[in-house]
Amino acid sequence: MPTVKPSGNSGPVTVVSQSRNFDVLGLDLDGYVAVPEHPVGVVLFARVPGGRSDEERDLRVSSELNTVGLATAWADLLTTAEQRIDAATAELRFDTDLLAVRTIAMIDLLASERPTAGLPGGLLGAHTAAAGCLTAAAARPEWVRAVASPGGRPDLAGEFLLIARAPTLLVVGEYDTTLRDRNQDAADRIAGPTRVALLDDVGHLINKPHAQSLLAEMCRDWFREHVRPRKSSRRRG
Repeated sequence: MPTVKPSGNSGPVTVVSQSRNFDVLGLDLDGYVAVPEHPVGVVLFARVPGGRSDEERDLRVSSELNTVGLATAWADLLTTAEQRIDAATAELRFDTDLLAVRTIAMIDLLASERPTAGLPGGLLGAHTAAAGCLTAAAARPEWVRAVASPGGRPDLAGEFLLIARAPTLLVVGEYDTTLRDRNQDAADRIAGPTRVALLDDVGHLINKPHAQSLLAEMCRDWFREHVRPRKSSRRRG
């Protein structure tokens, strides 16, 4: 079993990780799970087709989340056949309704299946998957405690932004002024608390090692703060 080194002074954390397929909505979605001992929450990485830098980014963020007791689950929202179509047309990745429906289905699966059943959750979505995540956050507010979007298009969630109340972190490169403006416009509409964070010396792709490390730390701190069990309230007699 792999181990990861936590950010504090405590010892290494044992993490059980494996590739797996998720059976949702009658579809076979490729995925990956990494579960530390005694997880306190789970973060779903909702993924659309990307490059090698996306894989490196997600691995770095996932490992950082594992150090603070958060399980991670990756799910490719498009099937293998759909990815081939999208590679030629680039259309399916912009079908935000499809992405949202599948993200919601993944939430329902994680909420009911061991070892993540009963754990509070978070969502991470880059590119157009960010819109699907915010739509899903509006649809599953009890499960989704926080959202993070590295280099995403949250603006594509449209009117769902007005009812997405989960704390949301939007991370963009400082040099990508178009994406920065789109994220700021989305932040102004999101119903919940929202932070727009700029990565210095970064453009559209978050592919530099220092930027990926900083992103991983941002996501770790964001999800550690927000993805935790809610305190139960007791009525006083």
